[in-house]
Amino acid sequence: MIQVRLSIMMFLQFFIWGAFFVPMGGYLGKIFASYKGELNSIIGNTYATQTWAALFAPLIVGFVADRLFNKERVNGILHLLGGGLLLWCSSITDSPTEFFWAMMAFFLCYMPTLALVNAITFQNVRSIENDFPKIRLWGTIGWIVSGLVVSQSLFGLIDIPLIPGVEDAGATSLPLQISAYASFLLGIYCFTLPASPPQGRGQPVNVVKVLGLDALQLFAKPAYAVFAICSFLICIPLAFYYARTYEFTSQMAFGNDTSGVMALGQVSEIFFMALVPFFLLRLGVKKMLLVGMVAWGLRYALFGLMPSSAAMLLVGIILHGICYDFFFVTGQLYTDRVAPREIRTSAQAFLGLITYGAGMLVGNYVLGWWGDEIKLDPTTQAGWLAGAREFWLMPAALAFGVAIIFFLTFWDKGETANAKPAENA
Repeated sequence: MIQVRLSIMMFLQFFIWGAFFVPMGGYLGKIFASYKGELNSIIGNTYATQTWAALFAPLIVGFVADRLFNKERVNGILHLLGGGLLLWCSSITDSPTEFFWAMMAFFLCYMPTLALVNAITFQNVRSIENDFPKIRLWGTIGWIVSGLVVSQSLFGLIDIPLIPGVEDAGATSLPLQISAYASFLLGIYCFTLPASPPQGRGQPVNVVKVLGLDALQLFAKPAYAVFAICSFLICIPLAFYYARTYEFTSQMAFGNDTSGVMALGQVSEIFFMALVPFFLLRLGVKKMLLVGMVAWGLRYALFGLMPSSAAMLLVGIILHGICYDFFFVTGQLYTDRVAPREIRTSAQAFLGLITYGAGMLVGNYVLGWWGDEIKLDPTTQAGWLAGAREFWLMPAALAFGVAIIFFLTFWDKGETANAKPAENA
């Protein structure tokens, strides 16, 4: 059954990412602990490789997979290369520069595959609207399972000895190796998927369209301009969560179980995703987006003001569902509604470019600079206890500040009425 085959593809796609990406900050803190004055920047710079690659991914997909070769073959080759690059990363323990470039090479292979698995799915299902959400759900499940495997626990509640003889796997190179072999597996598996030939063969490459820059015409709408600018700004503090939460909560509360506990953020994401239509019809776009922004600020405030409280750290992690669904999903639906039909795809590409691309790129450099500026020592519990207030209250202030700006400047008279996805959403 094609839906099952595509669900397996989606599961492995996000398992690869989640297994090593979540604990990577803590691992970098271990192997580069001697770089005291630069460690925070090393972590931030390494996480920035993902966002740099996200900026270039549309060009790779738009040129190679849309015009030259079958998508499933391109996806397979990229994952086989990515597996080898992750094994290279797992062998580097003494050079932050070498690790940076190895990880950059990996993400240049991996980030295009995020679009490719979607495109392969769209090309091989009967109904995108009905089938894609069910298949994409398996990607989130893959991310969750990766956290349980690395932590060897069921959300930190029950031990699951999946890797005998290994304790605190997140602080070792094992997650990189697990992701590498999963990448090899997916690379081989892709060649068994249904043929997904290029649909733009013979057409010229339009860089403006590939990057979604033709969606800049939406800035003529003041409300959308405010939304787009605030989306960029809110993703600066967002980067703090992805890059630093694992090492912080590991030191302060959850230890070996951290990957499993953080997987609760994705469980929360699934739960609140189901509630988006309910709240959207009752709150409207503006209030939904505001709730998401405020949830970001609240999460960081909890981290900064109550770093020793495991319960409050857990609340901060579970807030991920509200942070992601109320802001990103609502923003995607709003973009689809205001964009003319002919540029809806470009508009979504542009939204991704300014959020997970540009916004988080800036955020990764800011979090590295800020950590070194306040002389945060992320390698010990005492170091985090001493620096958590300063470190986390800065992104909290940024998130609350963006929320205030959005509240005061975003006015769309039609945004509260029937805020539902359009036909092609």
